[in-house]
Amino acid sequence: MLHFAVAGVPYSTPGKGGTLEGLDHAHSLGITAMEMEWVQRVPKNEEHIANIRDKAKELGIYLTVHAPYFINLNAIEEEKLEASKIRILDAMEMGQLAGAHSVCVHPAFYLKMDPEEVYDNVYRATDDIMKRANKKGLTINLGFETMGKVTQFGSLEEVLKLSKEFGIYPTVDSAHMHARTNGEWNTTEEWNVLFDMYEKYLGKKSLKSMHMHYSGIEYTEKGERKHLPLKKSDARWKDFIQVLKDREIEGTLVCESPIQEDDTQLMQKTYSKLQ
Repeated sequence: MLHFAVAGVPYSTPGKGGTLEGLDHAHSLGITAMEMEWVQRVPKNEEHIANIRDKAKELGIYLTVHAPYFINLNAIEEEKLEASKIRILDAMEMGQLAGAHSVCVHPAFYLKMDPEEVYDNVYRATDDIMKRANKKGLTINLGFETMGKVTQFGSLEEVLKLSKEFGIYPTVDSAHMHARTNGEWNTTEEWNVLFDMYEKYLGKKSLKSMHMHYSGIEYTEKGERKHLPLKKSDARWKDFIQVLKDREIEGTLVCESPIQEDDTQLMQKTYSKLQ
């Protein structure tokens, strides 16, 4: 099954607008998944996290997590590198407690270094994270995201190669890829290349448990500027949805549009009408 997820609590959620209320509201809208946006900090109240898990299970809502933005696995300063590792591990630990399936992570910045050297640094940091995660009994997926700016580590090939080495799978953000390449990755042919590459690196079964992001996006020659509503962008989103249907892709597609629940429902309804 392919779940269409809102990125965080729907904006139209009444009342306090917390995660529990957001889950109820998403369910009322017919939305079957949510990505918990822990982009500023990871919540540590285990009782509250357990309540989220129970509520999501009750409603049949599929959960993923977005880890804090303040992460750089290519950090030169040891304290910054260690802090990045801890944020990832905290997101994995609390995400697993919440019953989430995958944690989206912005992996690193190049810092004007050679990309191969950066890859090696990110590899070593990931190796340490995975060893610590194993000791904690964490089995939730660590999903390094394809990134939208040319200054950021996170090309499709980089995250696929890294994921293959650790038996994990990435968060594929097609909008980021579109912005990073100043307009590429926006056709049926290119999306088929994307999924062919994904299958080549991670195997055919991997296409049944993907973690993806999608939206319209504004960009320059330097890459991403901001996310846009689907209909106010150059995103060929209907063609993208058709490829997902034709390829029988499964997992979660998180909508990061500024009008998140509207565009989530738009994609979900469009997908459901396809043959």
